[in-house]
Amino acid sequence: MAASKITRDDFGTLPDGRKVERIVLRGQGGFEARIITHGAVLQALIAPDVQGGDDDVVLGHDTFAGYLAERNFFGATVGRYANRIAKGQFSLDGETVQLAVNNGPNALHGGLDGFDRKLWEIADLDEGAEPAVTLTCVSPQGEENYPGRLDVRLTYRITGPAELSLIMEARTDRPTIVNLTNHSFFNLEGATSGTSVLDHKLMVAADHFLAIDPAAIPLPEPPRPVGGTPFDFREPRPVGERIRESDQQLQSGRGYDHTYCLRRDGKLGLAARLEAPRSGRIMELLTDQPGLQVYSGNYLDGTISGKGGKLIRQSDAMCLEPHIWPDAPNRPDFPSPRLDPGEVYRHHTVYRFSVRSP
Repeated sequence: MAASKITRDDFGTLPDGRKVERIVLRGQGGFEARIITHGAVLQALIAPDVQGGDDDVVLGHDTFAGYLAERNFFGATVGRYANRIAKGQFSLDGETVQLAVNNGPNALHGGLDGFDRKLWEIADLDEGAEPAVTLTCVSPQGEENYPGRLDVRLTYRITGPAELSLIMEARTDRPTIVNLTNHSFFNLEGATSGTSVLDHKLMVAADHFLAIDPAAIPLPEPPRPVGGTPFDFREPRPVGERIRESDQQLQSGRGYDHTYCLRRDGKLGLAARLEAPRSGRIMELLTDQPGLQVYSGNYLDGTISGKGGKLIRQSDAMCLEPHIWPDAPNRPDFPSPRLDPGEVYRHHTVYRFSVRSP
């Protein structure tokens, strides 16, 4: 009898007594995605290496206590608005909306209590050829002061031997804004390897990026060309190759913490490729989103204990977050995050793993 492609168990308990569940989706050759219902978090992602072994490649915690104790976005589903909104303020149909500010003067990743802190419901489990779990949550009108009720549906699905697909959908009952992403921290040498990602080779399929001010808000200018700058990853090169150059944008982000403007037309396509030198793991990220936030783990400072009890330090992982551009509600020249009744917000991202040839 074939082993089940999906298992489901308890992962922890919230202070109010509600249970947090973990769903494990299994692919081929040991490939595995583990998702918990708190924050719709990708808690672990097991991928093969060039030696035929496998390891977890996303940072996080072994137990629920770690996720509950601190809000670090490890593997979390972020919303209602991923990234930053300047001064937590925007105008919609002539009305000014004031959100809570939780990142200096700005609103970040959904505010004080975003989707990463919600207990999502398991709506469906699909044990077919492509095992999947669908999670849902409801953000009521006025939550975090966002207009409109938002109904969100997220499906994690194994769509290949070593491929994980995420499809996010949202609907509203009145005009609002929405921008969702997954906030996984990747180290393709392994989550407990204790190695830096600065020697990972990165390719980003983008000719332009958004320059930012010291508060990480895009400057009032068009996207900048990457050519001739440390931000040019059109050809694969190590993440750390130019990260210590005297560049104002690297100073503003304390490294890479910038949105790349993808050559996307709303269709799924290759946005980035990451390769680890020792494990030989390769991750290709495909998305239909217009932007990719590239974050080199600059603010990880050794104060957080992660999987295996290891302290997480600067550049121990990097984030590749597909989404609409930051502060887009205040920038009519940026892709629009507006969602109206009768429309469906849709976000499709795929993480495809392989290994380099021996």
